[in-house]
Order: sequence, then structure tokens, then C-alpha cells
Amino acid sequence: MSTGLSIRSDAALDFVSLGALVHRLDPGIIPFRKATECHIHVSGGEFNVAANLADCFGLNTGIASAMVDYPIGDLIAERVRAMGVKPFYKHFKHNGVNGPNMAAVYSDRGHGVRPPVVFYNRCNEAAAQLKVGDFDWNAIFSGGVKWFHSGGIFAALSETTGELIIEAMKAAKKAGAVVSFDLNFREKLWNIWGGQTKAVEVLARIVENADVLVGNEEDLQKGLGIPGPEVEAKSKLDPSTFFGMMDQVLKKHPQVKIVATTLREVHSTNHHSWSAVAWINGKTYSAPTAELNVIDRVGGGDGFASGLFYGLLKGKSPEEAVRLGWAHGALLTTFPGDTTMATVLQVEAFAKGGSARIQR
Repeated sequence: MSTGLSIRSDAALDFVSLGALVHRLDPGIIPFRKATECHIHVSGGEFNVAANLADCFGLNTGIASAMVDYPIGDLIAERVRAMGVKPFYKHFKHNGVNGPNMAAVYSDRGHGVRPPVVFYNRCNEAAAQLKVGDFDWNAIFSGGVKWFHSGGIFAALSETTGELIIEAMKAAKKAGAVVSFDLNFREKLWNIWGGQTKAVEVLARIVENADVLVGNEEDLQKGLGIPGPEVEAKSKLDPSTFFGMMDQVLKKHPQVKIVATTLREVHSTNHHSWSAVAWINGKTYSAPTAELNVIDRVGGGDGFASGLFYGLLKGKSPEEAVRLGWAHGALLTTFPGDTTMATVLQVEAFAKGGSARIQR
């Protein structure tokens, strides 16, 4: 069964993403108001996918982003290198007082009946200042690129970032790349400069250039302005609502070949039922449901996207690609931090229905 995508057979880069790099302060199960210490994770919705594809799946990946020349920037750049991702940075100087800054995300893990709490400090963020013309896409894509990715969090940062995504997507298309976009609708970010009306207007122009979309029902409704489905899902794991919206998505964006999302029923902070679904070139695919004992849920959706993209890039069947995404996303929730610590062998074993029996 064809996915409808045409993927280049040769290219220096398998995957390039464009987005903001952030550092996440994580006090573990202690809420911030009582925290005395934090772990620092390097993250960013777009970066996470590039990092997972490089570190777990062994692909050649790159990230185009803003980098501030100060110690927090150095810390982030070191972690980007450690994950094996090639950097393409627009550099900014820090004035020693108020920036520009690398964004901070504050996120405890919650526990049991207490959910995780996430808030940001994106004040004077360098990535929000990125604009058309800041990157030489012809040079970045000169050796060939198979896949380009960006997302709705980066699009929501400022009036210039969405335009930059469109410029990058057009250049990637010209270079023969498949183009994907994770809608990742974040109300708080859009509300600062125009709310949902602005989001729908900006995202419509971005999605015109996309072959692959990642997003759940809420992302499709709020990000693309598609009316809610007439059939309400019986549970969070019921894909009928999501599949019921595909006609509307295609009416607006007929060039889209794939729309995929994770399905998650949260029983408690540490127990989730987890599945994933995709509409691929006219057919629907569903992964099994796994019961997860969650250590850190942040990054699970990006984990799914990376496994799915890996499967598609490697020419696996649609079923296999969805299962690889589902398996990698599931494993990602068992590690602290936002990026992968899994191996491709673990992902493949779990995708085939592996168990949690001890490996001796």
C-alpha cells in the first residue's frame, strides 16, 4: 500500500527541523513552589524529533534555530551535539542583563492524582526574533534533504516565525523534501498576539505546503479552524472522531497525504492507556493500546512522530510505520527528559509486541 509520499533515495541529510531550542527545568515530583533543585533537559518540539531520529534511529539530522552566545546557550549547544544533531544557528549576543534569551520551560512531573504543571519564561526569546532571510536554505539543503519538519509552537512565537516556516518549507519542497508539520496548538502562546483567529490564518498558509500533519482533534479544530465532529468519541482511545474529521482536512488541504496522532487516556499521572492512529493516503491505521507506567510524559508525542517518520523514511508499510511511532512514544514516557534514551532494537521489539520481561 503506497503512502503517497515520494522520498529521495540519496541526500546528505535525512531530516532537518526548524524551531526553538529550550531548556526545561525539572524538579521531579516536587512542585516548583517547594523545589530545592532541578534537572535541566534540552528540548523543543521540533528539535526533539531531530534528536530522536539521530540518537535512536541513526539518521543524519539537523536543526535550524536561534543560539544565544552565553552559558545557557553553551549548555544547549552541547546537548544538541551529544544527540548527534547538526546545528544551523543564527547567533545572538546576550547583553548580560535581559537577553535575548534561550527560553526556559518549568515542568514538574506530578504524581498519582496530581498532574504535571507546565509554565514558561519566553521573555525576550531569541527564537521569536528569527525571520525570513536569517538562514541560507540553499546552502543547508545543498547536499540534498529527504524530510523537513516544523511545528505550531514555533509558529506561535511571533509574527515573523510563521513566515520563516513558509520560506523554509518552500525551499525544502524545491530541494525535493517531504514536508511535515506538527500543529501542536498552544492557546497561551497564540493569545499573546492575536488568539485563535490569527492562529487559523497563519497555520492555513503554513499547512498549504505540508504533506504530513501531526495533530489531534483539538489541534485540527483550533489550529485549522475545522468544526468539531458530529460524532463524539466514546473514549479518548476511540479514533472515530479523529477519522471523521479527515474529509474536512482534505477539503481545506487536498495535498496532505498523511495525518497522524497519538491517543491517550490518562488514568493517573503515572498510568496512561496509549495508542496511535494515522490516516495515510485514504486508508486508516490504528496501533494497539498499551498500558503505560509513566515516568515523564513530556515528549511522548514527539517520540511518536519520530518513530512514524523513521518508518516512512525507511519505506516500511503504513502499519509498521504507525507501530514504530507508537512503540517509540511509549518507550519515551519511561525516561526522564524530553528526548529519547531508547535503542532502535528496543523500539522494533516493542513494535512487534515485545514484553517488559527482563533482558538477561
